[in-house]
This record gives sequence, C-alpha cells and structure tokens, in this order.
Amino acid sequence: MTRRVVRRGKKTPPRRKIHLEKVPWKPILIVLSVALLATVGGFTFAATQESRDSFCGSCHTQPESTYLQRSTASQPVDLASHHTLQSTRCIDCHSGEGLFGRLQAELLGAKNAFKWYTGTAIQPAPLTQSISDTHCLKCHQQVTQSSYVMKNQNFAGNSEAQNGHWHLFLARWQIVDKNAGQCVSCHGGHTTDGDKTIFYLNEQHTISVCESCHQKLGKGD
Repeated sequence: MTRRVVRRGKKTPPRRKIHLEKVPWKPILIVLSVALLATVGGFTFAATQESRDSFCGSCHTQPESTYLQRSTASQPVDLASHHTLQSTRCIDCHSGEGLFGRLQAELLGAKNAFKWYTGTAIQPAPLTQSISDTHCLKCHQQVTQSSYVMKNQNFAGNSEAQNGHWHLFLARWQIVDKNAGQCVSCHGGHTTDGDKTIFYLNEQHTISVCESCHQKLGKGD
C-alpha cells in the first residue's frame, strides 16, 4: 500500500497593519517644513548673492576675474562690459529663460560653490554650460522680427549684412543643420578684437561664419 506524503509549505507570516493614527505625524511635518524652508531660503539667498557680479567673481580666477575688471572700467572694451552699462549682470546672460532657466543656473552655481569650498574646484573653471540662443533672445527678441533693421553696420558695403538677414533665417538654418551658427558664433561676449561701431563684432570672423553657413546649406538658402 502506497503512503502519500503531504508536504506542507511554509506559512506566510501575517502582514502587519499600519495604524495611521499611531504615526508620529507632528515631528515628521516639522522636519519636512524645516527642510522646505531651508531649501527655499537657500535658493533665495543664492539668488540674491548671484545678482551681484562681485559675488560671482569671488570664486573665479582667470579669466573671469579679468572679465569682472573690464566691467568696472569707464570705457567698455567688449560686448559683456558694454552690457554692464545697460545694468546687465553676469547672471542675466548666464541663465536661461524664465524661472526654470534661473533655477538651472542656481543649481549649477550651488554645485560649483560646493566644489569651491571643498577644495575640489578646477581653476580656471571649465565651461560646462555654454550660452545658447535662448539666453540672448530673452532680451533681444526683436532681432528675429522681419521689421528689425541692423543700424550702423557696414560689412564691406554688403547690403545683406546691413539688414541683418541672418537673424531672420537662423532658426530655419538650424533646423537643416543644428551646427549652423548661433548667437555666440558671431557675438563673442568677452573677446576684445571687435569693433564697437558694429556691436563689438569682429568683421572678418563674422564674414567667415556667414560663409560657413552658406557653404553647408547652399547659396540659395
């Protein structure tokens, strides 16, 4: 006669019920509130400090310290120091559009500050976030309008250069080739080889950027 062997599986221990009324909500809410206030306060303090160019320059060595000295000179020698005369601050150019763009800049600043105070910062600081077109166009939207006319410009008598046609077509060119020229391709903020009569552009360099775009995208574009 065959005897059946019945194997019993391990019993699953009963699940413990969480009694919400026994959770210490008051201390948890206090900790969360303090953390929230500290975060908001930290960003507010950082935003206040980064609104001062001298604070930005306090953690940077070369070449930023030279850029800061130029901005305090009586006569501007580059595009950035010219912007200083218009009450434009470092953070105004080095942050993106709107609140999100400013938060990104704040987070990057916090990261750099942490490296500075822990002695892990690399000097001169490498550029990790370049200035994109959105950084410039948040203040210069008019250059993309068909009614906009570049004044006081004369690139070897080139009428196309005088009317700023590249500004109107730049977005279309970038769709075709993402490596087509950007604002900073022509408008170098801290270069000192530009002509102030044409907004601190270097004429020969700008012409070479124009020719590069036309060679990539075709003369008729």
